[in-house]
Amino acid sequence: MTQKISIGKLAMLVASLTPEELKPFTEQLKDVDYCSGKSGSMNMQKVISAVETSAKRNHIISDELYRETHALYHAILEALEGVMRGQMAAGEMMRTVGLRFAVVRGSPYEKFDEGEWLAVAFYGTIGAPVKGLEHETFGLGINHIG
Repeated sequence: MTQKISIGKLAMLVASLTPEELKPFTEQLKDVDYCSGKSGSMNMQKVISAVETSAKRNHIISDELYRETHALYHAILEALEGVMRGQMAAGEMMRTVGLRFAVVRGSPYEKFDEGEWLAVAFYGTIGAPVKGLEHETFGLGINHIG
């Protein structure tokens, strides 16, 4: 029997590991819905849009239910705070990001009535918009689906 891994840890694994490195976690990923992608930009709106588009296209959230989009938005913002170290700006501060992201939807609690939650993780680089002057960064956000 495999041990259940939290949605936050799964999101961090999916965002940061290659498909080959993810193979040992195949069983745990069957318990959740998830998607992943990449976004690089000096514009945070583009990063947010990339995550939201991926989540909708992969049916992680419904584009017909505002509460699901709202929950995703807050999880994205929380994760970006980690990436940006609390300063939610990129191009305006002469920095850019190159990120892989993951969105994981699951039920992290034993009690069914606690409902489903979303975890968003980013892994990649942030730095001056000059190749080679960036460093690694990570961010995680988790929010309940109201």
